[in-house]
Amino acid sequence: MADVAANLAVVRQKIADAAARSERSPDAVRFVLVTKTVAAERVLEAVRAGATDLGENKVQEGRRKAEALTGEPIRWTMIGHLQSNKVKDALRFAREVQSLDRLSLATALEKRLQLLGHGLDVLVQVNTSGEASKYGLSPEDVPAFLRELHAFDALRPKGFMTLATFTPDEAEVRRCFRLLRGIRDRALVEAPQGAKLADLSMGMSGDYAWAIEEGATIVRVGQAVFGARPLPDSHYWPGAAGTA
Repeated sequence: MADVAANLAVVRQKIADAAARSERSPDAVRFVLVTKTVAAERVLEAVRAGATDLGENKVQEGRRKAEALTGEPIRWTMIGHLQSNKVKDALRFAREVQSLDRLSLATALEKRLQLLGHGLDVLVQVNTSGEASKYGLSPEDVPAFLRELHAFDALRPKGFMTLATFTPDEAEVRRCFRLLRGIRDRALVEAPQGAKLADLSMGMSGDYAWAIEEGATIVRVGQAVFGARPLPDSHYWPGAAGTA
């Protein structure tokens, strides 16, 4: 447990340092601990060390861990690509979806949420890298999508999510983050949801400090806490390179 707790402390300090450099409070940045491929027993170590905001990429894996950790003071977020036919299972544990990228998914979520009688926080995923392998709306499609999304009563759009280009090139990574921030800033003024679209979920284990400096309000970090995964991200999350 010591390594997980120690790693959590290091990440939290780096978040605080990056927030200070961007003249914000550490409390202005939400830390979602990514648990993909991590056994429930090890996730519990992180929970015992104070992690309460957990993110999963795959629905079945998330359901298993949520069931194993029933009764713990945690909130689950779906951060991976979500198929419409997996919505029912996803909503059994997830209280937020950060990967809303198409109207068919919005429709499936809305239908299920209406049956359940509650709403759902969502972030709109945007492909800022321009890579064909990445999920997400193209930047130019975001305004029209937000206008259509306004008709969905059960969905609560809170902002935007992206994965930067997976590269050591800091300038390119920051370009992706700045692009998302610009999309958010325009949406705050022009979109029907207005000021509700304040969140920017961007930054993973390899680049979360840069993301915070560029305005991230949410970072998604896993490997910096749990260690490297045995296989590349493309195995766990097809179509999305990167190191959460």
